[in-house]
Amino acid sequence: MVSFIDDHRVDYGVEPICKRLPIAPSTYHEHKARELDPDRCSKRSTRDRHLKAEIKRVWEENFEVYGARKVWCQLKRECFVVARCTVERLMRELGLRGVTRGPKNCWTTIADDSLARPADLVNREFSAIRPNQLWVADITFVPTWSGFVYVAFIVDVFARYIVGWRVSRSLKAELVLDAGQERLPAI
Repeated sequence: MVSFIDDHRVDYGVEPICKRLPIAPSTYHEHKARELDPDRCSKRSTRDRHLKAEIKRVWEENFEVYGARKVWCQLKRECFVVARCTVERLMRELGLRGVTRGPKNCWTTIADDSLARPADLVNREFSAIRPNQLWVADITFVPTWSGFVYVAFIVDVFARYIVGWRVSRSLKAELVLDAGQERLPAI
């Protein structure tokens, strides 16, 4: 819109054009003043420029590992009055991120569509009328400080009771088979 007004201001004037367009003449004049003097900015953009320098300094002084929350806390300790959401927004604009622990994505199963799937022997009907009629197995992983630990459970469907379990640092078929061999004492 500003370029349109620039092209036609000599013929019609700024105010009549702005009256027809959804723009106030003061907005046009402010924009033109900013083009001539880049330092003339809004209070927010001036403060953002100052805060970006401080955020980058704090982030670099802390080995580039701090996220928005820790950068915000450090700025508060240094007596900067700033909202956490502002720090998050400015860090996003600067492309700064904190370090996260562990891998970003973790897949425990990589499906191979060319292999045959095991048959569903119970047709997704997980109900039983007596104990020890139907057992089901499940396997999960637990992230720990030293890596993943895999846990296999055998559950009696009737009692909804874990009848066997096993923990391992490696994900192999023996994990589930051993869980079926280990019987817990009855309660």
